[in-house]
Amino acid sequence: MQTYLVGGAVRDELLGLEVKDRDWVVVGATPEDMLAKGFKQVGADFPVFLHPGTREEYALARTERKQGRGYHGFTVYSAPDVTLEEDLQRRDLTINAMAKTEDGSLVDPFHGQTDINDRKLRHVSEAFAEDPLRILRTARFAARFRPLGFTVCDQTMALMRKMVDEGEVDYLVPERVWQELQRALHEQAPDGFFETLRESGALAVLIPELDSAGVFRSAMGSLRCIHDEPDASTEERFAALLSPLEANAAIVRAKALKAPNDCQSLARLATAFIPQLREMDPKNPDAEALLDLLDQADLWRRPGRFTQLLSVIRCAAPDDQDKLKLLRTASQAATGVDPKTLLARGYKGKALGDAIRNERLKRIVDAVTQADH
Repeated sequence: MQTYLVGGAVRDELLGLEVKDRDWVVVGATPEDMLAKGFKQVGADFPVFLHPGTREEYALARTERKQGRGYHGFTVYSAPDVTLEEDLQRRDLTINAMAKTEDGSLVDPFHGQTDINDRKLRHVSEAFAEDPLRILRTARFAARFRPLGFTVCDQTMALMRKMVDEGEVDYLVPERVWQELQRALHEQAPDGFFETLRESGALAVLIPELDSAGVFRSAMGSLRCIHDEPDASTEERFAALLSPLEANAAIVRAKALKAPNDCQSLARLATAFIPQLREMDPKNPDAEALLDLLDQADLWRRPGRFTQLLSVIRCAAPDDQDKLKLLRTASQAATGVDPKTLLARGYKGKALGDAIRNERLKRIVDAVTQADH
């Protein structure tokens, strides 16, 4: 029974990056051996165990054989006779297919260290083509390591294109696509994820609305801009990504990707707001139209989401900053209305609603007039 540190921990250590998670492979052991040592089994499809002390994951060495289409349909074989090299060979990229022995020696049968030095993302074997999820993972690593100079090697890109042409990407389920997309939105260079997908042809299958050159260029510009904001949320990043689309197209795609409701909501608002904002004349502001926008955004009950919306619009409509400033001014003025004060004056029911709206409108008129002067 031998234990090896594998995967991302080895890769990141060689890159001089902080190692956050450590995964281990155990060769020559059975599930009974692990349980006898106090490990707790957590893997349903194949034997994965939690260390009784560190709670790190230890997986028994295994191989996989393709049985069907998509990223499902694998038969997993795990037994004491599976070697470390066989386990590493089933992995996606060479930089993820290295191991370290207990004494710290590097085990690198597929030359991952060379690819780290050459800054290349390269598939380990032709088995890469059996799992379309690996296209998304490769794109995500391209996004993570682009600042370090990594690119997808030509052979791997050609293989990814072949997979797309053969329809493998069609078998990805939306939940897994969203999981990878969400993680990619927070990588070091998120645009690298979508550029890799586009180059491989996978973007035209997964998010076809973004594939044309002009739309793609606008989407990447918005995404890069929002990424530069400290602590930008997933909702803001996703809305920025879809911001060049028409509102209906953005709604349909967000639902198809099974994005969370908050992400769908902000994308819907952003794509609806941007064309309306562009029609405004900052030299002759329409207070009624501004108030209607604030109502659409439900500023009164969702001020936090409205702040997110302003961030997305700032990035998605760089030529309309004067109009965005107008909207921000109107929102600050209108939120100063206190319904309790109007209640104390005797307004009730519909009369109260009308009084609130009239007061908000009056304050917006005063604020944008002062701003214009």
